[in-house]
Amino acid sequence: MTPELQILYQDDALVVINKPSGLLVHRSEIDRHETRFALQLLRDQLGQRVYPVHRLDKPTSGVLAFALSPEMASLTTDLWRQRTVEKQYLAIVRGWMPDFVHLDKPMAPPVDKYAKHEKVREEQEAITDFRRLAQVELPVFIDKYPQSRYSLVQCTPHTGRKHQIRRHLKHLAHPIIGDARYGKGRHSRYFRDQLHAPRLLLHAASLSVTHPLSGEPLTFHAPLDAIWRQLLQRFGWLDAVPAGLAASFSEPVHPSLDLFLNGNDDTDDTEN
Repeated sequence: MTPELQILYQDDALVVINKPSGLLVHRSEIDRHETRFALQLLRDQLGQRVYPVHRLDKPTSGVLAFALSPEMASLTTDLWRQRTVEKQYLAIVRGWMPDFVHLDKPMAPPVDKYAKHEKVREEQEAITDFRRLAQVELPVFIDKYPQSRYSLVQCTPHTGRKHQIRRHLKHLAHPIIGDARYGKGRHSRYFRDQLHAPRLLLHAASLSVTHPLSGEPLTFHAPLDAIWRQLLQRFGWLDAVPAGLAASFSEPVHPSLDLFLNGNDDTDDTEN
């Protein structure tokens, strides 16, 4: 029996879930072997059609919103294009990040080798703020040095380009752990094999929006899965996590959050 997805919010217009790592948002030609998708699972769980208003990469976990009608999807998407939404991500990256980085670096959409008709397109505006929340140095030789350093980073994208956070962090020479496409394989394998963390360590932690009908400000926080929680505890980072997420640590991990994990699978969808 397929477990239910964790619903963070639901009314007559919107439903917001905590997407597990390893679950595609919807069917895609870049991952033809997949048979389960957030859209399909949520539709079956609610007994009605749902319409995505943004995307997350397959290996990224966290807040994912759907509309409950095509009209509401169109209205919500139009509002979000006006940048009336604020998204906060958590990432664990290689090296010690600076305290704060404002990165304004345009990027062209990546061309996916599995998509038959994709072509190279022009660069688009891409802006992300990065704030280091904590850091750790481990006494292990992985790459060039006898110690290995990592940072917990809060990422705030102000635009929604494909793989924006992942590509910006690669540009800063602080790739996300577990990122098979833009990261460093040695560090990802160490986390997978020695720290029991076989996933991309990027989590859509919170989403703040204005309700498209009522105008009410809403903020949703997506609890972290067991992999994230054990890493935060191991590194002594529990007190560094933003308050909205820290409040969820007393809650048990929802059973759906670890189900779709496919290791370091990097056949992914769009991050907006």
